[in-house]
Amino acid sequence: MFLDGMPGEVFITMSKEGSTISGLMDSFATSISIALQYGVPLKVLVDKFSHARYEPSGFSNNPEIPIAKSISDYIFRWLGLKFLPKEDAPSTAPPANEVSSPAARVKAKAEAASKISAIERNEKVVFDTQSDAPPCHECGSIMIRSGSCYKCLQCGSTSGCS
Repeated sequence: MFLDGMPGEVFITMSKEGSTISGLMDSFATSISIALQYGVPLKVLVDKFSHARYEPSGFSNNPEIPIAKSISDYIFRWLGLKFLPKEDAPSTAPPANEVSSPAARVKAKAEAASKISAIERNEKVVFDTQSDAPPCHECGSIMIRSGSCYKCLQCGSTSGCS
């Protein structure tokens, strides 16, 4: 950590030491650490690497990040939530410290749980409809399933179906 409380070095430990993915993640963490030490803003890194989609992906035990689209997606969404100001963080979770009375805290907690479960439901739908989707051949965005074909929500092209 730097003196201002921001991260200055990142370490990523994968489960199987010596595996290819462990070596790649170690190299990736070193490159992110160098970027941070040379002054690349964390927000730039979070914006760039959050929501990158590749395997392995899936559900997590973190209620703020219920579904990760990749290892780097999870890492950078977590870094954003932990270190960036709320307006720059990649989450829609409500602030925890803005409520004072016990009744208001209970209400806020219920609303937060409702919002998180709604976010979780939406992310599960997106994950289920896009987990095997190819990138669009026109614009590169991830396509969504449309029957037995795929369509791009960004540019409207399809995977060849009419």
